[in-house]
Amino acid sequence: MKTASTIILVVLILLAVSSGFTKVTLTQQDVEFFGKYGFSNPILIAYGLIQVIGGTLMVFKRARFVGAAIVAITFLISLAVLLMDGNLPVSIATVVATLLLGVIMKQSWKTTASES
Repeated sequence: MKTASTIILVVLILLAVSSGFTKVTLTQQDVEFFGKYGFSNPILIAYGLIQVIGGTLMVFKRARFVGAAIVAITFLISLAVLLMDGNLPVSIATVVATLLLGVIMKQSWKTTASES
């Protein structure tokens, strides 16, 4: 089970950081997609930076809960935009990723509480 948790954690970190990176670098697809829903380039860059920071915080055991919470919030924002766009398959994947972030948060909370 520990191995599965570690794999899930690594996948979520990579997903958060790569998702944020595409926004920070203003990839055309993200600019067009989020632009339809009022995201200007500076807002998209800030949004991406928040995802990168959240993903980076998840690497560190003591900051994992906060990092996962930050990423979960950004994923929920993306989910709202995806649902407005009618993109059900990616919406489902985003829901699964967000639920897995919740699992990471729960595990992290338990670990932190037991260490104190």
